[in-house]
Amino acid sequence: MNVKRILAFTICLFTIFISAAQDNLVQFIFAKESKGNGVFIFSIKAKPSPGIKLFSIQKISDELPVNTTIVFDSAVQSFLADSLTEKGKPNTAIDSSLNSIIKFFEGDAEWQQKLQLKPGDSIRLKGVINYYYKKGENIEAGEEKISMQFQYEKQQEIINDNSQSKSLSLTALLFAGLFAGLIAFLSPCVYALVPVTVSVFIKRSKTVSQGKRNTIFYALSILFIYTLVGVLTGPVLPQNAINNLSTNWIFNIALFIMFVIFGVSFLGAFEINLPSSWANKLDSKSNSNSYTGIFFMALTLVVVSFSCTGNFVASLLGLSTGSRLAPTVGMFGFGLGLALPFAIFAFFPSLMKNLTKSGGWQNGLKVTLGFLELALALKFLSNADIARGWRILDREIFIVLWVAIFILLACYLLGKIKFKHDSELPLNDFNLPHIPVSRLMLALTSLAFAIYLIPGLWGAPLNAVSGFVPPMGTQDFILYNNEKPAVQVPEISNAPLPVKYVKRLSLYEPLAAKQNNLVIYYDYEEALAAAKVLKKPLMLDFTGINCVNCREFESKIWVNDGVMQRMKNDFVIASLFCDYDDEELPDNEKFYSTLLGSKVETVGDKNEDFQQKLIHASGQPNYVFVDNDGKLLAPNGYGYDATKGPRDFIDHLEKVKAVFMQFNK
Repeated sequence: MNVKRILAFTICLFTIFISAAQDNLVQFIFAKESKGNGVFIFSIKAKPSPGIKLFSIQKISDELPVNTTIVFDSAVQSFLADSLTEKGKPNTAIDSSLNSIIKFFEGDAEWQQKLQLKPGDSIRLKGVINYYYKKGENIEAGEEKISMQFQYEKQQEIINDNSQSKSLSLTALLFAGLFAGLIAFLSPCVYALVPVTVSVFIKRSKTVSQGKRNTIFYALSILFIYTLVGVLTGPVLPQNAINNLSTNWIFNIALFIMFVIFGVSFLGAFEINLPSSWANKLDSKSNSNSYTGIFFMALTLVVVSFSCTGNFVASLLGLSTGSRLAPTVGMFGFGLGLALPFAIFAFFPSLMKNLTKSGGWQNGLKVTLGFLELALALKFLSNADIARGWRILDREIFIVLWVAIFILLACYLLGKIKFKHDSELPLNDFNLPHIPVSRLMLALTSLAFAIYLIPGLWGAPLNAVSGFVPPMGTQDFILYNNEKPAVQVPEISNAPLPVKYVKRLSLYEPLAAKQNNLVIYYDYEEALAAAKVLKKPLMLDFTGINCVNCREFESKIWVNDGVMQRMKNDFVIASLFCDYDDEELPDNEKFYSTLLGSKVETVGDKNEDFQQKLIHASGQPNYVFVDNDGKLLAPNGYGYDATKGPRDFIDHLEKVKAVFMQFNK
């Protein structure tokens, strides 16, 4: 070995120790570029100060290891594709102190490393840069740590995006509105007008094609009027107004009263009609020879048929709480279902010959809807009862009333009960009254549903209607327990237990959580503190006291053993109720939310604003996952999707856990 080189290297090491107290004369900038399909280019740009010679990564010799080195952690070696490359051509010169040729950069230097990730991969690239540079005649050294997150771009496809869940719920609402419109079409107020209305357009028009156009415009006018009702109800309100309105106890009491009135009316107690002067004024402006007149004919139909369609409109508006678009979508579906038959009969007028005459079957339909209206009215009363904590309509009382309603409906359909406007049952071949097969099937369905509800009086979960009946926490007597053995989890005594809002909100814990002794927090700060102690990711369950989809998700997903085991073993759970408005925030915690467009005054408002900040989405349920610093582990919330089951949620939990473990190695 050359003695001069050994001496030079010794001098170099000495200067390295001296440089530890000096300023950093080389700045590093990290960047990444996605090439698609999981391919990334990680770039390291070095900026030496003027007069500084930054050594290249190319070796001088084995005896003089003073070249810059970049080393990545062993945990990410499998993701590195190809070798580290150096961009640009370094300068070359003979260094007198080292008595050797050195390669260096006097300006900016750049190195690149290619990475290849697979679907679902999410890694933090860690490493260290040990660099050497020459300042004057001294050779000095420095160190820079590497840390940058990489995530396969298509990972978002495996995570249930909130907008997808929202579109699915809007689609369901559209079809619900369409179905309601078709049923409303069969009501006496509308059904009897079809032959007269279509005949007027066809006969008074100069040509058949003009008659068809006029009828189509008539149908479109009906569609426009009902859609306008939805437009005026939804998008003009603040972001959280619809959700707040749907959970407001006064609004729910008003809906309860409205549904009771409509239900009793459908049973034949009285008729509900808008002022006749309204219909007369509209009718005076109606004629079939101008588009303006046709529009007023459609408006007249909407007004005079209110006694038969008003309950459907109220039902759809009462249930349209998912988003600002929900009322518009629901009303569009209803208008389409009501108007579509008019257009069909205009193009195929011969079908009108096959229309059955209005009569007893229509009154039977009205009475059936009346019973259903009363059942739905109890749901709105239950919402108010739960929101205020009155406990006047606990779970078993609610179920008893539903059982009674559906048994009475079965008795009516079987001809055992008659109401004011009912006609006699049809006669069979022996001139004896008989039950039509259609009525018998409906009666069997109603009776079977009532029998299905009965075990719920003793605590059966009733998963099929879990989103509609009050929560299990309001039931006083539970014979059906089905308690499962608790999952064994190492206990850490210094982890804080849930305290805030427990007494009030624990009533709404899912049955699966109670059976498995799952610890649930109801305050974000408490849950985050526990997650830090337990070193577990935090699952934020943005939910609602009166959230039907939340109860559906819990009854179908939480009950799965694989889901529950992972929730209990691997996560800290926080249920944040976005409609918990009984608890007002202290004055110093109240603020105006630009995301919600309203003032945050209650715990529910605070939770809803927090959801907006995290994932820029509203609506519940939404499962959001954060690390011990409150940073997102997945880009979007996992929302309700009727097409997905426990296996999808388990996959999501596993991927979130893997990301958390990668961050906390």
